[in-house]
Amino acid sequence: MRDHFEVRDGDAAGRIGRLSVPRADVTVETPALMPVVNPNIRTISPGRIESAFGAEILITNSYIVHSTDDLRERALEEGLHDLLGFDGAIVTDSGSFQLAEYGDIDVTTREILEFQRDIGADVGTPVDVPTPPDVSRERAERELATTERALSDAESVDTGEMLVNAPVQGSTYPELREAAGRNAYATDLDVFPVGAVVPLMNSYRYADMIDIVAGAKRGLGRDAPVHLFGAGHPMMFALAVAAGCDLFDSAAYAIYARDDRYLTVRGTEHLEDLAYLPCSCAVCTAHDPDDLRACPDEERERLLAEHNLHVSFAEIRRVKQAIRSGNLLELVESRARSHPAMLDGYRALLDHAEQLEREDPASKGSFFYLSGESARRPEVHRHHERVTRLDPGGTVLLTEGGMPSGDVYDAAWRVVPPFGPFPRALSETYPLTGEVPARTDRHAREAAATGVARLVEANPETSFVLAHDDWPASALSRVPDRVETELVHSGR
Repeated sequence: MRDHFEVRDGDAAGRIGRLSVPRADVTVETPALMPVVNPNIRTISPGRIESAFGAEILITNSYIVHSTDDLRERALEEGLHDLLGFDGAIVTDSGSFQLAEYGDIDVTTREILEFQRDIGADVGTPVDVPTPPDVSRERAERELATTERALSDAESVDTGEMLVNAPVQGSTYPELREAAGRNAYATDLDVFPVGAVVPLMNSYRYADMIDIVAGAKRGLGRDAPVHLFGAGHPMMFALAVAAGCDLFDSAAYAIYARDDRYLTVRGTEHLEDLAYLPCSCAVCTAHDPDDLRACPDEERERLLAEHNLHVSFAEIRRVKQAIRSGNLLELVESRARSHPAMLDGYRALLDHAEQLEREDPASKGSFFYLSGESARRPEVHRHHERVTRLDPGGTVLLTEGGMPSGDVYDAAWRVVPPFGPFPRALSETYPLTGEVPARTDRHAREAAATGVARLVEANPETSFVLAHDDWPASALSRVPDRVETELVHSGR
């Protein structure tokens, strides 16, 4: 068990946790955003990121500090916290990004971890190999082996109270990510970044990103804090948290500001295209688009970066509240409707509904059926599994509301799409109290039919009659042949 990470609340695979960072003597509540601070370029000072935005943790690059004479000497003399002017936890990357970009760096895992320790980093990182997407399996396996040797080297370094990252690589091969997660979790390292996903996010391949995260999560224990490396756009925070990610690092707030780009939870806008500022942050209430366009370049960049941070931190808070309220997947669905690639990501998440169900709370505050995707949620899978444990006996009527011909039944169960059948006594239990539209769609009825089939298969001695409200053929085809069906009108 990793006693530095405690899960306090959850919804789907998302969780509110407490990450204890002993060297900084702080506890970071997750999900948490770690703004990226370039030690050479500070669009917003770390001190202001802490005081104005409430940042508890940030990330910087120790390889840049190590490779820059002045910064290296100051960091060794003053310590990283004084150098940056930040009191919270500081995570340091190792130079793996430079390795991926330029093909070589002149530092080993031992050297860079000892340097990170010596300058006062709170969470250090070994030199792993961030294998890009879509490479050959042979290359992915070869580079994963190099990363796993780096993790072994990291275990042998005396890092004192500094926590150490154990990156999970494996390119776009979920089974390699699972194996990498299992290997990383078996080490005595502390935090588990899922690496090399930035190219996927840059090309809007959110479905592939979710499959990779799901693979890594299968290999990691539930007490493993997971960092999604390079995930900085607020549009995808809810989706990634629902998949089980706890930490995000964002350089997007500054990079986009340099290009006059304005972040929203629905995507990114160019300042030149805006007639209004659709936000109520401190920047947007004090300015309009013309004001910002008229600012000197440096001031405009700073103001846009501050807006981008406001939006990002607000979305993290919104995600936390959704977890606490038990409606994280409703938030994910609303975000998924903002972009087709996000919808692909949500559908990929639901492909792993059985995996999500193992961590999803059995009872929550609400279930809103919002689209056909809702029929694939983990709560529906759980109900279908639970109904197989019930033994109705005799002859059972399964009805959407109306009464078919005949009146001799040993029991009458309700049928509510997408859940399917259940005893009336369970009507006031979660998720059967969920809000479902009166105009039920095909996907909900097909899911209900799957629930009927699961119940029938589990009770071969019981006779069933299904009274359905004009189900489509695609739903009726899922109902076993031995079930008598009759058409009724429920009055919905």
